Amino acid sequence: MSPLISFFTSIDPRQKTGVPLKVQLSEIDRQMRVPVIMFLCFAVLWLQIGTFFAMVSSIKLHNPEFLGDLSWLTFGRTRSAHLNSVAYGWANNAVFGVGLWIMARLCKVTVRHAGILITAGIFWNIGVAAGVFGILSGGMTSIEWLEMPMQVAPLLALSYAMIGVWGVIMFRYRALGHVYVSQWYILGGLFWFPWIYMIAQVMILWVPARGTVQAITNWWFAHNVLGLWYTPMGLAAIYYFLPKVLGRPIHSYYLSVLGFWSLALFYNWAGVHHLIGGPIPVWLISAGIVASVMMVIPAIVTAINHHMTAVGNARAVWCSPTLRFIVFGAMSYTFASLFGSAMALRDINVVTHFSQFTVGHAHHGAYAFFTMVMFGSVYFMVPRLLKREWPSAALIKVHFWGTAIGIGIMLFALHIGGWIQGEMWNELKDGAPVYSNLDVSQALVKWFLSRSFAGILLTIGHVAFLVNFVWMLAGGKSTRYKEGPTLIGDKEGSTL
Repeated sequence: MSPLISFFTSIDPRQKTGVPLKVQLSEIDRQMRVPVIMFLCFAVLWLQIGTFFAMVSSIKLHNPEFLGDLSWLTFGRTRSAHLNSVAYGWANNAVFGVGLWIMARLCKVTVRHAGILITAGIFWNIGVAAGVFGILSGGMTSIEWLEMPMQVAPLLALSYAMIGVWGVIMFRYRALGHVYVSQWYILGGLFWFPWIYMIAQVMILWVPARGTVQAITNWWFAHNVLGLWYTPMGLAAIYYFLPKVLGRPIHSYYLSVLGFWSLALFYNWAGVHHLIGGPIPVWLISAGIVASVMMVIPAIVTAINHHMTAVGNARAVWCSPTLRFIVFGAMSYTFASLFGSAMALRDINVVTHFSQFTVGHAHHGAYAFFTMVMFGSVYFMVPRLLKREWPSAALIKVHFWGTAIGIGIMLFALHIGGWIQGEMWNELKDGAPVYSNLDVSQALVKWFLSRSFAGILLTIGHVAFLVNFVWMLAGGKSTRYKEGPTLIGDKEGSTL
């Protein structure tokens, strides 16, 4: 047998038949322990780094002189460093850890040659670190969501290929039987992300398209990173953990099918509505508006599915740290999607476009939905991987309330302040603007102060999460993990 054939034979992760499910899951957790914990460690680290840059950027909005003597901490650099730290550092590492763990469990397979996955994860984070350093040192591009120097892209692309391929391998060698909805979303995201990332890199940076095609590609990429990468992974986690912790099946398989395919069909077009009024073909704008409005379909059917699964279990949701974050994220997904559809309407877009309202909407999806779901996922996964309890229930409470109240205040401030900003820009008298840009900026100061206060609450929550996570890695409580009913051990004070 040739070495190549031998290698491909060795990666077949299928379990032997007749092995009890509990033994299978235990073996899967053992095999996945090191790579998943590695990804989560990087994720938590990047979350803290991104939080620092976020606070600096927020304070600068109402106090421009803050750290003004440091060229590498100007607003343009810290804001981009924040975005890339949380997107490619925190979010992607969380997706790799959570997504691959869920896929392995649902496929009932293990990862062979985990060293390849670990090596790829290390190189991914080296690439992100180099990219963030390039931003801070002045080597950033002018393209939102692609600010890292273009030389970093090949390393990230290669690292992703070595990571994402394991999700495909797991699905290929999955145990025969029903394909669960979470597997659809994870597999879709694993294929969609490299497609949108490489097309954007080539058409904007490596072989630039001409004229407004670059702007169209940029918004197509920026919108689809959230909609076809983070959203599928967040929904996959909700569809897995919500019924798992409650110990009951998802409400409707057919609603799951409708939600998945409507997301796949419509979201790809939706980002173009951000260019309403721009010098691009009217038919393209109209297609983007229609697709954005049609996103009401996956939002509503997914909300119904989640609500009907959890209905009647309010006590269980409140007692479970996992479900507290998961349900908060699921509700946020619904509202963020409905807000996004409304923002595509021309009469509303003329007010919200270019304003802080759009910034608030981005936080609604990326943090209130996706990040909160990832927090809940970590609280479920880590005890099963390390076989011990979370050391502090109090820190979990601080984490939840700090992040929930913090993001709530931030969304309120950015949406209300952004709407006022748009109205002031649009107010005319005799064809001339009533308010100058200085007037608008001064009106926003109180909302920026509220944003910074919200950032402080988020920081407190993130630090509590960090302390609990490090404490867990260091040994946590002496109480060891014990298998039992799903809900037992996933309650306050015993978070397994």
